Amino acid sequence: MRDENDGEEREIMDRNASGIMDDLTCLERDEKFRFACGPETPCFNRCCAQLNLPLTPYDTLRLARNLGMPASGFLRAFTGMRAEEATGFPMFHLRMIESPEAPCPFVSPAGCSVYEDRPAACRCYPLGRGTRLGREGVVERFFLVSEPHCRGFDSGRSWTAGEWLASQGLEEYNRFNDAYMRLLSLVAAGERPIEPRLRSMAILSLWQPDQFRDFLRKMDIFSKLEPGRHDPAIIDEDSVAGDKACLAFGLDWLELVIFGRCSGLGRRR
Repeated sequence: MRDENDGEEREIMDRNASGIMDDLTCLERDEKFRFACGPETPCFNRCCAQLNLPLTPYDTLRLARNLGMPASGFLRAFTGMRAEEATGFPMFHLRMIESPEAPCPFVSPAGCSVYEDRPAACRCYPLGRGTRLGREGVVERFFLVSEPHCRGFDSGRSWTAGEWLASQGLEEYNRFNDAYMRLLSLVAAGERPIEPRLRSMAILSLWQPDQFRDFLRKMDIFSKLEPGRHDPAIIDEDSVAGDKACLAFGLDWLELVIFGRCSGLGRRR
């Protein structure tokens, strides 16, 4: 496996840019664009249908919490899954309602019914955000998505990419999603997709926090972490009681399971 900082960095487009690569315009971080979206926009809600919308683990965590559902119940009710070819990882997507219009299950005439916990791609729109692993960490680039039906560019204030991301509450989404994409890029760089049993572990550790906590408890995982290698003093059963902390641990745990080492186990909480 190549090291992530050996000069052969593999560019991995994150889920914010996935599936929208047509008609994109590259945008510098300090370059301005004009955009507004709301009930007064003529095309309001038109972008919330016929979507191929991948969901990251953090997306599903937020949506399940918004709906008051366990993560496993949300996955069964609202998503489909396939194995990603290059990595073998499970890739969940939001299922549209089966009708000629194929709307998002959460769109209403008044707008998004889960707006406070909407996925990162919805928050980022009309930007696409691409990431790669660089020597100094995650390197971003941005694309402006201009779809024929969208009238949001006709009005509104001017934004830079940084201003838009900040206004849409993307900081925590990007932190978790970049950690997730880092793990995918490490697997992809090894050019060996994970096996089905590890795909099942990925679903458990990244998408099902309740079941993952039960697994950690039943397998007595914390007592088996090696002193000096995994820093067990900073992590225990109580430290993963919250779903976000559990996801952060799950990302590191999966890296440990796949590669046999993880220097940052539990430190991203």
